[in-house]
Amino acid sequence: MQLVIVDRHGVINPESDRPVTPDHEWRAIPGSLEALTRLSGAGYRLVLASNEPHLHRKNFDVESLISIHHRMQHDLLEAGAGLDAVFFCGCPPKRGCDCTMPKPGMLREIAERLRTSLGGVPVIGARMETIEAARAAGARPILIGSGEGSKGASGVPDDLERYDDLAAAVDSLLAESAQA
Repeated sequence: MQLVIVDRHGVINPESDRPVTPDHEWRAIPGSLEALTRLSGAGYRLVLASNEPHLHRKNFDVESLISIHHRMQHDLLEAGAGLDAVFFCGCPPKRGCDCTMPKPGMLREIAERLRTSLGGVPVIGARMETIEAARAAGARPILIGSGEGSKGASGVPDDLERYDDLAAAVDSLLAESAQA
């Protein structure tokens, strides 16, 4: 069974400068849940990896984040798939811990817990911090979205694998699998 690691922010739900709270404000990017369902149906394990620096603000705590993840998992199950695991780092960015992307610690922990290598494993994100973590961990970085993932965005290497959205990235992964 193959593995795909996805970030939540800008991949499954829209980017925001503030945390989504309460959980009923959570909403999926159109087509993202269906894309994950197609991956799951093709035999991929789905793992979420996400930086959550908002955990240190007064209006957002671990219970709020868990509630959002439950809502997301519920919506994903209704679409016909589910996440195999959820990993997140709630450390403040200035702390510099190894689990906060762009450092590779969270991705390495995923590999260790799932007893797998990250070589060739797609890590899909909408932020360069996710891409840098994937590269540092030896995984396959895939950048999507209209922000940092947009074609021609400054600071994004030209040779980086990029797609407009999760659905397009999934189309490519599934086409690749069909040819293998």
